[in-house]
Amino acid sequence: MLEDPKAARVRGVAKLVKKDARLETGLFLLEGPQGFREALDRPKLILEAFATEEALSRHPELFTKAKNARVEVQLVSESVLAALSDTNTPQGVVAVCHQFDVTLDDVIASKPKLVALLSQIRDPGNAGTVLRAADAAGADAVIFSSGSVDIYNPKVVRSTTGSMFHLPFVVDIDISLAVAALKAAGIQILAADASGAELPALSVSGELAKPTAWLFGNEAWGFEPEVLELADKTVAVPIYGAAESLNLATAASVCLYSSAFAQNTTAS
Repeated sequence: MLEDPKAARVRGVAKLVKKDARLETGLFLLEGPQGFREALDRPKLILEAFATEEALSRHPELFTKAKNARVEVQLVSESVLAALSDTNTPQGVVAVCHQFDVTLDDVIASKPKLVALLSQIRDPGNAGTVLRAADAAGADAVIFSSGSVDIYNPKVVRSTTGSMFHLPFVVDIDISLAVAALKAAGIQILAADASGAELPALSVSGELAKPTAWLFGNEAWGFEPEVLELADKTVAVPIYGAAESLNLATAASVCLYSSAFAQNTTAS
C-alpha cells in the first residue's frame, strides 16, 4: 500500500490538476468510480490507477473489470487519495490517463449528422454537461474552440461522468475554421441564441432532420458578432414560463435532443 501523501510518485500525479503539467505530459486525472468504469472499456488509455480499501470493498465488480482488462490498481491510504484528488470529498478512485482528443479531419471523415460546437465555453461544469448531453442525444462529436475551458480539467472530466470516453472530441480549434469545414461537409450551422427564430418552428419545417452542428456561445456574453454571423440560422429556445432564461447546459440539451428526435424519427 502507498501510504505517504508526500511521496514523489504522489506529488508527480497530483501535479496533473494543473494545466501546464497536463500539456507537458499529455496526461490527465480521472476521478471517481463511474469515470473509471467507462475508461476501462478503453484500457490502453489508462497509465496507472489508485484506490482505497474502502473503494475496493464498495465497488468489487469495478476492480474485477480492471483485473480482467489487465489494469493494475495501486492500493493507497485515504490521505494519499486525498492528495491525488481535486475534490473535497474524494470518491476513492483516481486514474492517470493519456489524452485522446481527435482532429477536426477525423470528425469530418466520420460523416457526422449531429455535432455540438462550443465557442469560448469557460465554465467546467457547463462544458462537461454539454458533452454528456451530446453523448446522451447520440451526437457524433463535440468541438471545443480555442479560448474554451480545457476538457482535461478535473472538473470538466468529472462532470462528463464518463461520457468523454463515448464520443470523439476536438479541442483548441479556431471557430471559423471549424465552421468552414463543417459547412463544406454539408452540415448546417445553427447558433443557439435568444435573438433567433423559435426552435419549434424548425421542428415543424423539418430542418432539424438535416445534418446539424449546434453552435453554443459563452455563458456570460453569448456570441461575438463575427461568430454569430458564421451560422446559417440563429435559433432560440422559447421560454413559456416565468424564468428569465435557461442556463447554457440546459439550452444545449434541448437543442441537441430536438435534432436527435428529428433525425431518429426520419431514420426510422
